[in-house]
Amino acid sequence: MSEVGVVVIGRNEGERLHRCLGSVVGKAAHVVYVDSGSSDGSTKFAREMGVEVIDLDLSRPFTAARARNEGFARLIQQFPGTTFVQFVDGDCEVHDGWIAQAIGHFALHEGAAAVCGRRRERFPEASRYNHLCDLEWDTPVGIVKACGGDAMMRCDAFRQVGGFNNSLIAGEEPELCVRLRQAGWSIHRIDAEMTWHDAAMTRFSQWWKRNVRAGHAYAEGNALHGAPPEGFREREVRSNDRWGATVPVIFLILAIPTLGASILLLPIVYGLMALRVAKHLRRTRGWSRYERLLYGIFVTIGKFPQAAGQRAYRRARAAGKPTKIIEYKTAAVVAKV
Repeated sequence: MSEVGVVVIGRNEGERLHRCLGSVVGKAAHVVYVDSGSSDGSTKFAREMGVEVIDLDLSRPFTAARARNEGFARLIQQFPGTTFVQFVDGDCEVHDGWIAQAIGHFALHEGAAAVCGRRRERFPEASRYNHLCDLEWDTPVGIVKACGGDAMMRCDAFRQVGGFNNSLIAGEEPELCVRLRQAGWSIHRIDAEMTWHDAAMTRFSQWWKRNVRAGHAYAEGNALHGAPPEGFREREVRSNDRWGATVPVIFLILAIPTLGASILLLPIVYGLMALRVAKHLRRTRGWSRYERLLYGIFVTIGKFPQAAGQRAYRRARAAGKPTKIIEYKTAAVVAKV
């Protein structure tokens, strides 16, 4: 695997980072870890494993996109013969055999810029929010429009489009994929186990904040590439604005002339919407009835925090203010080594 390098990014991931680095050291020729101001001994542990470590300069605005770009730049500077780069977040582990499968797919598809596989939650039973993440990762295989933060990329393609957009605080991977596709490359999702992910979400407030971040990413991505023919995130942004903001306001306004009856109708309207999502999933996913209902309910509720994230992005943009990263996790416990 001499042609493959790995770029890991993280911040206070503790035991999650230990598992992550353990899954790639010795599996790829070169591993670079980019740390974003951890206080849990992450950099010390990474160096003890023989990993190249970059301490990100936090005097400049931090984004995951910037961390990945700096990791890639160091990888190519130190090892210019690298052909493929596996990006992986510090809260994930790379599945045994994934790197070889991804390289094999690249060999058969010269126009592929990125290859990704199945990302799974390590502890889906820990909370319904972790379970929702596991369902979220269960997406169709084939030529797709985007990949996530865990993906192997062809270095030439990555460099051609200038890498990730440093300014994006979220949604940097789909935005990169837009530019890759516009440059003539394709994005592939294959039927293979790729990574284990640890969302570590046990509270509703974490899930809410994660969806605020998603809404922010939708609005920012739409602002960059929403014009035809791409229409990037146009559908999501409109849906969130409608169901997460406009419809509730209309029902509240109607509460006065209807003596509150319109408010009583809100749960019915949104309940029917959740059932509609669940019904669609019955045709497209091999999930249980419980999983379809769970996903439908939370996709519907998620319209509200996502609409809030979209509004936050627009306010910041109108005021000319930079946006800060939105974190939903707490620092992990560091394991003894």
